[in-house]
Parts: sequence; C-alpha cells; structure tokens
Amino acid sequence: MNKAVSGTLGLAVLAGSLAGCAPSGEGDLQKWMSEQRRQTVPRVSPISEPKRYEPLSYTEAAALDPFSLQRLTQALRRDTSSVSNSAVLVAPELNRRKEPLESYPLDAMAMVGSLERGGQRVALIKVDRLLYQVRVGNYLGQNFGRVMKVTEGEVTLREIVQDAAGEWIERSAALQLQENAK
Repeated sequence: MNKAVSGTLGLAVLAGSLAGCAPSGEGDLQKWMSEQRRQTVPRVSPISEPKRYEPLSYTEAAALDPFSLQRLTQALRRDTSSVSNSAVLVAPELNRRKEPLESYPLDAMAMVGSLERGGQRVALIKVDRLLYQVRVGNYLGQNFGRVMKVTEGEVTLREIVQDAAGEWIERSAALQLQENAK
C-alpha cells in the first residue's frame, strides 16, 4: 500500500469520528427525556387511617395495694416456708464430712468396671489416673451426689442442686460404663 493512500485513509477516519461528536444529536436526546418526564406519573398509595385511641378507665378500688400489711405478711410467709423446705433438703449435706470424690465434677469421672464384694455390687470409678471403689451410700461429684444404685453398667445417684429460682431440688444423675476409658 502506498504511503499517500494510507495517510488519506487515516484522515478520512479521523474526520468521520469527529463528525460523530457534533452537537446535532443532543436535541433528540433532550426531546426524548422531556417526553419521558411527561409520561411518567408518580403513584402514591394513600396512608391508612390511624387507629382510634380508646382510653381505659382506672379503678383504684379494684387494684390491690402493693404496700398493704396483709400482702407483705403473705409474701414473708411464702418466702420463709420455701427457705425452710429448701434448708431441710440441704442442711444434712452441709453438716457431714466430705468424701474424696466430691471434689471432682461428674464429667471428670469414668466408670471403668464393677465387681461384687461381700454380696454387694461395687463400681470402679477412675479419676485422674486413680481408681476408686464406690458403693451404695457413697458420695460423688460437686452437687451432693449420693450413690443410690450400682449395676453392672451404671452408677445411679441423687444430686441436690439449685433451680433457676434458687430453690434446692433433687435430681437424678448417672455414670455409665465406659469401656475405652484410659
């Protein structure tokens, strides 16, 4: 291709591109935008009617006086009776000597076996690489857990714990035989 022909072709392309940038097309764009604005109608949904306020009448005679002497004595009786029931349950546990396995939580213990000694079933409990023999009547765990039953595969105990209201209640717990306990 000749140098003169390629230069002329380049000038023609440049002139064509400059002609495309001319302001002649802006009028059409402005016309279309104004037409679209006229055709677009905003739609606003109506707001619902507010709820009517209905005042309640206050009747002082029907309400109980929170500071009445009768109400206070009832509350005190209820509190002292629940404390006495709760204290009856936990008082003997606080007055006895603690056993060695009561310093460990139940989840730190593992039942690794059982045997029979003198006609009585004995569970073998492993804690911190030490082996303990546990019989009915012994205590385990940190919740005053007393052994109620020893079977070949399980130790059942009764614990005394506080519920969400702070009351002392009894619940049952169990340690099951763990064959792979190391």
